[in-house]
Amino acid sequence: MADAPNEKKALEPGAAPTLAADEVESAFELLAEMTSGFAESQDLEATLERALTSVAEHLDAEAGSLWLLDTEREELHCRASVGPNPITGLRLPMTQGIIGRSIAQNTCQCVFDVSKDPAFSTKADDESGMVTRSLLCAPMSFSDERIGAIELINQRSGDGHFHQRHVYPLQVLASSAALAIANNRMAASLVEAERTRRELELAAEIQRNLLPAARPDPFPVQGLNIPARTVSGDFFDLVSLADGRIGFCLGDVSGKGINAAMLMAKTASLYRCLAKTVPSPGELLRQLNDEICETATRGMFVTMAAGVYDPTTGAVRLANAGHEPPVCHAQGGFSVFEAGAPPLGIVPGVEIPEAELDLNGGSLYIFSDGLTEAETQSGDPLGRAGFEALLSKFCDLPLAGRVEAIVDSVSQLALKDDLTLLAVSDEARSR
Repeated sequence: MADAPNEKKALEPGAAPTLAADEVESAFELLAEMTSGFAESQDLEATLERALTSVAEHLDAEAGSLWLLDTEREELHCRASVGPNPITGLRLPMTQGIIGRSIAQNTCQCVFDVSKDPAFSTKADDESGMVTRSLLCAPMSFSDERIGAIELINQRSGDGHFHQRHVYPLQVLASSAALAIANNRMAASLVEAERTRRELELAAEIQRNLLPAARPDPFPVQGLNIPARTVSGDFFDLVSLADGRIGFCLGDVSGKGINAAMLMAKTASLYRCLAKTVPSPGELLRQLNDEICETATRGMFVTMAAGVYDPTTGAVRLANAGHEPPVCHAQGGFSVFEAGAPPLGIVPGVEIPEAELDLNGGSLYIFSDGLTEAETQSGDPLGRAGFEALLSKFCDLPLAGRVEAIVDSVSQLALKDDLTLLAVSDEARSR
């Protein structure tokens, strides 16, 4: 029985009307041609337009358009069109019209007379100047992903209207286009992932070059950094000053990823520059704070402890801007030095006080919270008590070996953040 005029039809995926043998052969020839074109071409846009032209010619349509779903903008975007008045670039609300209905229901739509379908939108006609009488639309989907739809307008031959026998060929061809688009997106995603990986590796290499070179024992300041990811938000540094003292610092940038890595690089570079001319760690952190307040991304900050060690007296001048309290291990006991100011980058113009301490043959340890937050086998954080236990366990090792042993022990745990440890030892002077 022929289709009733003015009746819209939807064909569920997998349902195929009876086709003449020559129609089946012609459809498969076109499918083979499209599949080959998609496989060989690196220009998806041009290939889609050629495929759309072939589909429109195969089904003898006056015009056709290929629409992709833009879920972020909740729009349908016409990426290719053929006919006397192309509409490439046109955007429609994703729920609008027969195209939106076809995608939402994931069914082919065959509308014999669009004037009888209340869902029909005239926006494309208004843009192109065409008059749509009959419409055929097939959704493009891959797996569970809705990609878009192919729409054909007005048959040239016969009675000028599309019928149900035209639906299945378009559905098959739309599925081929959907697969090509999905494969193209996957390939683009892999290329982007590889580009990002290489950029992160380059950023990590730059960061490693910003860290000070290892100095063998008996140099009294030693440090190690273990990133939790490719790039780190932690850093440490040491600078030998002209008067024989040694400047040192350890910082931890808030957040993760590239933004934190960039702020880390900037702060580390500023410290290296200022440490050679600003002898006071409190004044140095004050200048760093003002600079970071002016230029850092909103909401980002740096916790940082900085100091100067005098190897002739064992004295340390220490300033702490919101960082984990450093621990001093001397004569079998532990003492901590709390932060005297907020982190850098939050409030400009803050004065940062200094503490004076005598290491008296002991060692000072500055660390990032990645150390104390590392999870033990019980699921609990290592905490300050666990860290102090490691200090006692490895206290007889030379300083460089001690730092390495502690970091190695902590890195065996479940790290939640970057791990950085800096140690300043007065043990050599006391011998």
